Amino acid sequence: MAEAKTTTRKKQRRSVPSGQLHIQATFNNTIVTFTDKKGNVLAASSAGATGFRGSKKGTAYAAQVAAEKAAETVKGLHGVKAVDVFVKGVGLGRDAAIRAMGSFDISVDSIKDVTGVPHGGVRPRKARRA
Repeated sequence: MAEAKTTTRKKQRRSVPSGQLHIQATFNNTIVTFTDKKGNVLAASSAGATGFRGSKKGTAYAAQVAAEKAAETVKGLHGVKAVDVFVKGVGLGRDAAIRAMGSFDISVDSIKDVTGVPHGGVRPRKARRA
């Protein structure tokens, strides 16, 4: 029986001095993603991936730990020094994830809120008949 060959790509070690930090903060989880200027993902982490389960995933501390884990990876592999932050959502991890960048000497150039705002809404229900 032939052994199955795994085809996992090795993480490229390229120098990216400045990039983007995308934070999606929901009530249940916080997802932190580092990308380059074009939007190609360099590193990602979430509160769930760092070992938090259930309602603890939605806390500010879980978001901080997730941001630190992703920052550690991106700092070591790519040498990111500055980021533009894009925050989406209304969860508790919004501020905590940004504050975590200070301990890794990653300067925050700008912070932009890209939370989706509904316009138009859903189709109304049919009219009552008497």
